[in-house]
Amino acid sequence: MRRIYFTIFSVSCSVLMFEVSLTRLFSIYLWYHFAFMVIGIAMLGIGAAGTMLAVFQRQQGALPLTPSPNKASGQARQGRGDKFNALSGMLSSESSIAIYALLAGLSIFFSYIVSNYVPFDPVKFSWDRAQFFYLALYCIVLSVPFFFAGLLTASAFSRYSEKSGLIYGSDLLGAGTGSLAVLLLLNSASAEYAVFSASLLCLTGALLTGRRKEKITALLFILINLFMISAHPDFIKVKMSPYKGLSVYLKFPGAEHLKTYYSSHSQIDLFKSPAVRFAPGLSLLYADPLPDQTGLSTDGDRVDVITDARERSRLKFLEYLPSASAYETGGRNDVLVLEPGGGLHALMAAYYGCKTVHKVESDPLMINIIRNNYNTYSGEIYKDNTWTGYGRSFLRSGEQSAYDLIDLPMTGASVSGTFGILEDYRLTVEAFKQYMKALKPDGMISISLYLVPPPRTEFRILSTLVTALEEAGVTDAGARLAAIRSWDSMTLLVKNSPLAMDEIMRIKEFSRQKRFDLLYYPGIKEGESGRYITTASDEYFRGFQDIFNPETRPAFINGYLFDIRPVYDDNPFFHYYLRLSNIEPIYETMGRNWLYFMDSGYLLPVLLVILAALSAIIILLPALYKRFEQFKRFERLTPVIIYFSMLGLGFMFVEVTLIQKAILLLENPAYSIAVVVTAILAGSGTGSVCCFRFPKIGSPFSLLLLSLLISVFSLTLPAFSSLLLTVGPMFRTAAIFTILLPLGFLMGIPFPTGMKLAGEKYRGLVPWLWAVNACLSVLAPVLTIMLALVTGFIPVLWISASAYFLAFISLKKLTKNHGASTP
Repeated sequence: MRRIYFTIFSVSCSVLMFEVSLTRLFSIYLWYHFAFMVIGIAMLGIGAAGTMLAVFQRQQGALPLTPSPNKASGQARQGRGDKFNALSGMLSSESSIAIYALLAGLSIFFSYIVSNYVPFDPVKFSWDRAQFFYLALYCIVLSVPFFFAGLLTASAFSRYSEKSGLIYGSDLLGAGTGSLAVLLLLNSASAEYAVFSASLLCLTGALLTGRRKEKITALLFILINLFMISAHPDFIKVKMSPYKGLSVYLKFPGAEHLKTYYSSHSQIDLFKSPAVRFAPGLSLLYADPLPDQTGLSTDGDRVDVITDARERSRLKFLEYLPSASAYETGGRNDVLVLEPGGGLHALMAAYYGCKTVHKVESDPLMINIIRNNYNTYSGEIYKDNTWTGYGRSFLRSGEQSAYDLIDLPMTGASVSGTFGILEDYRLTVEAFKQYMKALKPDGMISISLYLVPPPRTEFRILSTLVTALEEAGVTDAGARLAAIRSWDSMTLLVKNSPLAMDEIMRIKEFSRQKRFDLLYYPGIKEGESGRYITTASDEYFRGFQDIFNPETRPAFINGYLFDIRPVYDDNPFFHYYLRLSNIEPIYETMGRNWLYFMDSGYLLPVLLVILAALSAIIILLPALYKRFEQFKRFERLTPVIIYFSMLGLGFMFVEVTLIQKAILLLENPAYSIAVVVTAILAGSGTGSVCCFRFPKIGSPFSLLLLSLLISVFSLTLPAFSSLLLTVGPMFRTAAIFTILLPLGFLMGIPFPTGMKLAGEKYRGLVPWLWAVNACLSVLAPVLTIMLALVTGFIPVLWISASAYFLAFISLKKLTKNHGASTP
């Protein structure tokens, strides 16, 4: 049995490495918001494995085949039965464990290569219906390694159900180890290396535990894996979508790709392209050439530039940007630039002679690249006073108590929309309240953004800002804001006190000199905007006035075409603007283009339908299969089905929600996945082992306690998160891990408890119940995001607590029936 435990541990470790690697790969060759699909894909494969075993496994105690009156027919059926039982024995034999490990390793290798050439591209959804097929194919191909890993674990559960605790513990502890190991790999090389390393680990397990044929095959592919890792041939490199920013910029004549850098946070590519001309909102009065600029893209999509700052005279263009208005209004000695990226806004602060310029960039790889390779070229923008992480954590740490200006750029080198299901904790009510507290009494926040019609981003920022000011006790928000625009961008200024008359005059004079339009200032009159940039209607004037007025604001926000309500930390999807009630008018307004809906998150329902259909097939196939008659032999199946279904939903609702909420604290999606998954799985693995050693802890009341604990988590999570933002990242990581261990411990008890009970009462249905649990887990990640978009993440935790409470009721019924039927 020890070899079996070791094999389960190593395979679970490797498929978790593969799973986390896919989140990075999806960010690169698709887009970041597809990363959440990975959990669903993994559970899809695991569920299919349960169905496979449920259909073909020899059922202990199953009824014999009914004799046929026709002798020939009876002999034919008996022949089919012999073949069926032979296949059943092969699938559930102890020797099959090594075979499944071998197949898992091989499928990791081949599924990555095949998926890299599946022509799935979400951009094509609006004109190519074949993309729906490719999306389903994509999910199926990538689920194959999880299928074989699921076969391994499900067959172990079915064969040794009395040792479910140790099996489940080995599985979860292996997964927890894999989630940490993959971070080390992703921080040292590209994601495909982590994929082949995962394959290598699986094959090593098969080599150690398999028979002669398995050993030879495993050794052969171990050598092939090592060759792939060392040679890195072109056909294994990531195939990026041709519609991503980097691909587009490199298509221009004379474009050149310079180098690629990797980390668990991002992949950054440096390039030169004639299309790179980054000066967001540059006044049309500026006619001189821009300085040399080197492009850099994050995950092939978010494009920024490093500007050559070696000649100060070439930087005069900075005075002609709308964002310069923050410096033109008065002296700014102490400045904080959040998310400076390539450094243009940090360069602007230095150009205007600011005494102290602090920079906080969430991507440490960005800082290292510029500091180590472009330090002189960039004007030494990251030489000192530079921190990594989220600006909110930096401000909570107390590094600096007060600033004259906090600069928040929302512009990249290209005007590209941000996907609606991408969380953005920089732009919530809580974030703006924190920024205001970090200002000096006369300090100012500057927000620069591109204008992408029809207006929605600017109105949502305004409504979120006004809400933050009012919650902080400010009653004259309209007296503290000013906004100007150029032909393609806008800068919004928010002061910590009412704008003085001389400041308003300087803003007006700056706008007049650079030919920028005034959108708002205290006392603006209708007709003052639109002087240089003529639009069909003065919607900005009306929108600003209605949002500032508490009496007209609710009607304006509720009646607007897009969702522009204020955004909070519990629902941090700032860029999600869709209203379900306005689908048709939005479709007409966006030029009858479905691509906008896909970008904004409406791929979620499509993906949910596809996964639901595949899950339904997986669950129903055994019941519909003509050989699977043992369903009729079991009574009172409803409680056990509800039990395993609720465990699948409850577990994934908690895990996905906590991963999303931990991003703010850990400042890196990959770290969030690793820490949360490791803590929950380590706790669950320990709980499973303890459940085996001490069966009494598997009582139904452990589920009741788990439901109560999740409810407590939902109520205390906001205060806990706020407290952790005041301490360093190492302490935050340790605190999150420690807090989640008890939760994981309780989450690891119900499943092996149910498996042990099912092995005693529903032996023939153990693999199928595994499939039911996995298929509900397939749907949970997508449902989590869809629910959070509407209600926020805290209500998702309430739903999870309710799911575990239903499981508690079901287990009570099962144990009662089981006790009554026990002689």
